[in-house]
Amino acid sequence: MTATVSNFYYGAVTPVAAYLMACLGAALGLRCTTRSLRRPQRRAGWLALGAISIGCGIWTMHFIAMIGFNVQGALVGYDTVRTLLSLVVAIAVVAVGVFLVGYRGGTPANLAVAGTVTGVGVAAMHYLGMAAIHTNGTLRYDTMTVAVSIVIAVAAATAALWAAVSIHTLWSSLGASLVMGVAVTGMHYTGMAAISVQLTGRAAVPESSTSLLSFLLVMLAGPLVVLLVAAVIVMFDPDMMLGDDEQGRSAVQPQTPGAAFQAQQSAQPSQPPSW
Repeated sequence: MTATVSNFYYGAVTPVAAYLMACLGAALGLRCTTRSLRRPQRRAGWLALGAISIGCGIWTMHFIAMIGFNVQGALVGYDTVRTLLSLVVAIAVVAVGVFLVGYRGGTPANLAVAGTVTGVGVAAMHYLGMAAIHTNGTLRYDTMTVAVSIVIAVAAATAALWAAVSIHTLWSSLGASLVMGVAVTGMHYTGMAAISVQLTGRAAVPESSTSLLSFLLVMLAGPLVVLLVAAVIVMFDPDMMLGDDEQGRSAVQPQTPGAAFQAQQSAQPSQPPSW
């Protein structure tokens, strides 16, 4: 018997919260990438923080959205190892894309490779997270809908990486993060639309599994703390709040007449006194 599946068990709360988490991760990742381009000597550190922020944002989005996942007439639980492995995959594949564009630039060929690798990896994270589900039913997927979700993931990843190396002003980054939140969340719900559950009548939830809500809240605690720490680093770094345009303007501010005179005097070689 095919069960009724819902992705909005708690109404609009979970999709809205998931979208905001995706936006937060994208915004932090974009600002960290901007910082890495300004400070090449610390590029690796900033790119790593950006990859962690985006990866945690995507993973957090996924599992906040999964709080609203419900299978009528079935118990739902999660395998801890696969759930944590999906987090590692999310961060790793985003890091591959971010480091590629961070060190090799945003050429079309490089963006295509980095976006494809990252997008396929994000989709793998999603379906690995779904594979962590234990329920007294069999999850089936519509092949065409799965393919569409992967295409969306690749397009979203490519756009995010392009934005990371092309958009540097604060407000442009925030706007790009809002668009990326729509793309990433859309990929998730497209993938969820591919699912149907065939009830087997057997309790497939192992004894060690916890309830869906309590398990996910515990799992979400760590990545949320990471995003909070990254946000604090961004907020307390003054240069992070400036874009390239603002930085350039501040570097070429016209000097006052007094300052110009002092600079001219200091530039002139000192003459020995005449006796």
